[in-house]
Amino acid sequence: MDSNSNTVVVTGFGSFGRHPVNSSWEAVKELYNLGLGKDVVVQILQLPVSYKKTKEQVSKIWETLQPQQFTVHVGVAPSSKAIILEQCGRNRGYKDEDICGFSPEGGVCLSDGPDVIESTISMKAVCKNISVNGIQVLYSRDAGRYVCDYTYYLSLHYGNGCAAFIHVPPLSNLLTADLLGRALQIIIQEMLKQFGKARE
Repeated sequence: MDSNSNTVVVTGFGSFGRHPVNSSWEAVKELYNLGLGKDVVVQILQLPVSYKKTKEQVSKIWETLQPQQFTVHVGVAPSSKAIILEQCGRNRGYKDEDICGFSPEGGVCLSDGPDVIESTISMKAVCKNISVNGIQVLYSRDAGRYVCDYTYYLSLHYGNGCAAFIHVPPLSNLLTADLLGRALQIIIQEMLKQFGKARE
């Protein structure tokens, strides 16, 4: 067994717009402190809310870190009060500008890529198998055509479907970083269980 055999890379995003503190990164830092169990190495990374830089970082994750399990990306869903598990990433329709004022050429992630790439993880099954105190967990097939969706599509492409995307709500008095971090722990442990079964 090589040293990377149980590495999970988890990313959150940096600040943007009305979110000087991005709940996704706060939740990922909490998850790092909690861990995913004694046999799993968690590596965390903050991605900028920038199409170009994120594209470089995501390809680097798969090239250099080579996560043997999968990569989990976490982003903020500004108007949500729930956690949302995204099933797929989409290639087209990226019109909104990032924090650098840039949007992808032609509004696409990869000019020759398929319209949709699905995760090998069944997000519906994850939703069904877990419950998190204090917050609802929902299933979605539309990650929003912004840097989140863009990141997910590229990661699914580079990682042959072995990626997941989790949208978390903004922080509030009730929805603390601690609660979101614990929720991520429960969700990702369930994903690992499913992933392990699929590989057996």
